[in-house]
Formats: sequence, structure tokens, C-alpha cells
Amino acid sequence: MTARRTRGHSVGLTREAVLRAALALADREGLKALSMRRLGAELDVEAMTIYHHVPNKDALLDGLVEQLVAAIAPPVFETPWQDGIRRYALDLRAALLAHPNLVPLIASRPAITAQNLQTLESALESLRSAGLAPADALDVIYAVTGFVVGQVVTASEGDPVDQLVPLDLSGFPLLAEAAKGPRDAEARFVFALDALVSGLGSTR
Repeated sequence: MTARRTRGHSVGLTREAVLRAALALADREGLKALSMRRLGAELDVEAMTIYHHVPNKDALLDGLVEQLVAAIAPPVFETPWQDGIRRYALDLRAALLAHPNLVPLIASRPAITAQNLQTLESALESLRSAGLAPADALDVIYAVTGFVVGQVVTASEGDPVDQLVPLDLSGFPLLAEAAKGPRDAEARFVFALDALVSGLGSTR
């Protein structure tokens, strides 16, 4: 027991290493598999060693959100700022699709950590430089983030338009025509994103 715990410290275990291991475990087996004991086994240390780096399970989950946010390129907003917010939305969607087991976590808990707050502060500063007031910038970021997360959550149960295709829609001619439209799921996402961003821009 003691040798194993000592070995964990000797390899220079860090919070970042713990979070990377937690993310890998969640990706492989889902959030239900994530526990301090299991994470300790993954890192070849005692579970108590993990608590030196993350004080509790909530902090571990917040750290997972941090990891996902860190995987997104820091948004840079220039004039027009709409281009930057579109890039941010596409990068966020790609990160969520790369870690589907984290989607319920992202959708259900805002991780208020120092690192995430700094990321948000930097985005607000960039948007302010592009001409948005801080309050407007925050509303834009939250609106687009909520849209992206909602779209990914919905798509995780199967694309809603694709689910219409095999149905008998003979009594619903407009719905039948819409379901056979030219856009695939990716194109529908971009179409809706462009509509949202354009609408946000027109309110100023």
C-alpha cells in the first residue's frame, strides 16, 4: 500500500495529469465509471493521493469541463465579430462531438473555475475590442454556447429530421417536403447557427 502511494508521488503526479486520466476514463467508459478509487487505479496510486490534487468529486467534474474548454482554440473576435463567434461555435461543437460522454455534464453543470473564468474574461475583452459592450458580449457567448450544447444533446438521440424520413408522411405534405430537404445534419447546424448569429448582430 505504502509503496504504491509513494510511487504515485515520485512520478510527479499533477492536477493536470489527474484530469487527463479522468477525461480518458470518461471517454472510454462514461461518467458512471469515474470514481476516485477507479482513477487511482488508472494512475497506479491510492485513491487518497487523488485528493491531493482534486479535493472532491465535484472538483473533478469541474476539471473535466476545464479540459474540454481548454481543447477549444481561444476565440479571437475581430470586426466583424460574427465571424469569430461562428468559429467558436464550430470549435465547441467539434470538442463536444469528440467527447460525447461529457455532453450531459456540460449541459447540466456550469463549471465556475478560475481557468474557465479567465477564458471567459479573455473572450469578453476580445469582443469588446470588436465593438461589443461587455454585457452584450456575455449574452452573445451564452446564447451561442447554449445553442451549440442543445444541438449536440438533441443529436445524441439521433438527428430529429432523419427520424422523419422513414415515416409515412403522406398526410403531411409540407413536413414530407421539408424532411427530404437538401441539407444534411451538419449543414442544418450551420444554417441555424448563421440565423442565430445574424439575429444577435441585428439587435445592436
